[in-house]
Amino acid sequence: MTEASVKRSPANAITAAFAVLATLGCTARRRTPDDTLVVLIESAMVTGDPRYAITGYDRKLAHVIAPGLTIVDSPTLEPRMGLATKVTRVDDLTWDVEVRADAKFSDGLPVRADDVAATYQDLIAPDSDSMFHKQFDDRFTKVVVTSPHVVRFHLKSPLATFQTDIDFGIVSYHHGKPERGSGIGAGAYMVREITSTEVLLDVNPHYYGPKPSIPHVEIKIVRDNAARLLMLVGGSADLVQNATRLDLVDEVLDRPRVRIESGPSVFLTYLLMNNTDPVLRDKRVRQAIALAIDRPQIISAKFGGRAQLATGLLPQTHWAYAKGMKSWDHDLRRANQLLDEAGFKDPDGEGPRPRFSLTYKTSSDAFRIAVARVIAAQLARVGIEIDVRPFEFATFFADIKKGSYQLGSMQTAEITEPDFYFTYFHSSWIPNEKNPDGYNRWRYINPVVDKLTEAGRRELDRTKRIAIYDQIQRIVAEDVPIIPLFHEDNVVLLNRDVEGFTITPNARLIGIATASKKPSD
Repeated sequence: MTEASVKRSPANAITAAFAVLATLGCTARRRTPDDTLVVLIESAMVTGDPRYAITGYDRKLAHVIAPGLTIVDSPTLEPRMGLATKVTRVDDLTWDVEVRADAKFSDGLPVRADDVAATYQDLIAPDSDSMFHKQFDDRFTKVVVTSPHVVRFHLKSPLATFQTDIDFGIVSYHHGKPERGSGIGAGAYMVREITSTEVLLDVNPHYYGPKPSIPHVEIKIVRDNAARLLMLVGGSADLVQNATRLDLVDEVLDRPRVRIESGPSVFLTYLLMNNTDPVLRDKRVRQAIALAIDRPQIISAKFGGRAQLATGLLPQTHWAYAKGMKSWDHDLRRANQLLDEAGFKDPDGEGPRPRFSLTYKTSSDAFRIAVARVIAAQLARVGIEIDVRPFEFATFFADIKKGSYQLGSMQTAEITEPDFYFTYFHSSWIPNEKNPDGYNRWRYINPVVDKLTEAGRRELDRTKRIAIYDQIQRIVAEDVPIIPLFHEDNVVLLNRDVEGFTITPNARLIGIATASKKPSD
């Protein structure tokens, strides 16, 4: 094999590197300290302060450092108690939350109702510069203390999502408003140091929950995928979660010091379609594209089977998932029929001329490009010519928000609440000058969905909410404004001496608090 061919084949390059490590005996024993869990991630963490967390990794760190009143990380995504012991609806616009009396911040001071109220009042203040300002300002008019351990939330309108919304980290206000990025939390771990290359954590000695068995955590930022795998196999790291190309995972399974664990995910990988495009605005064309994509084949070939077919935003494990959903299974005959009905006849039958051409924008990540090219090849079978164009993510994302695309592929944020159907499909969330970051980037408009998603977030009766979201899911599935592809599994590669790491559907790092390590020989 030539040097050039190795560069074109990451899997082969990694296999060769593994062989060298084995020859040198680098996998013989773990090199990380017994009292430290070494975790590898691919991009930097800037802060553990939940008020100013920006990236997904910032938010993962914030959940470890500063838990919220509730915690949403169970398989069904139903909220459980965090810093709260009781959540009570006083009336449609008022909720009381009782704060647990045994919770302490990492400096030993108690968590008070004052700290909860101050955290939220800080977020909804007119001069707040937190990215979460709009989220909470749209929901709450004020948050006040009614007793040392009870805080009262006053809402702008009835809000069925309240118990999920308060899964937001509380920080200490014992010494006044903490400076930006320096909030002290009451989580299992506390921050010792954050740099551009690593984050060092120590156990919070005052943590109210079960004390973690590993005193220290070292989170290393390693941007290169191959380097992360080699560090894990070589013994200089203990854990990698969702930071490994799934088509390379099998390369490490026969290594003596590495094992794999996986679990279901609430992150949806989907195909965006610009619903205002002259071709794609016809629902039959969107349906045909959905039918032409062989998703099981992609899951098998590109994900090693580590993904679940999707029918919408919600995974099948979610409490609000609508059973018996339309899934648009692979059907080339029906896809061709729909394209004919939409007026896009195949100009030369079995010949090479396409019905029409579309541009497919994607990020410059090599794996995502490979998946896009598989989809392009599948669409070619029904006469749709696809031009795959990779871009650096910032450019790609800017085009998506502006509507300057026809097709594209992305992954959602963690879908914990069915209310995300409002965020992703309500017409008020189409990006515009006032709301450039709107999530309805496919510009889908359906007045019935607008009304139902508005009702779903106001309806406080759980059974009635489920019925509303059942309707919403079926309408959106029929209209196909986007094509839900799959929920990629949460995949964790671990040193074999690491046990007990809890994988949550939203891939939080709180599992480090339940992990343990076998002592070195």
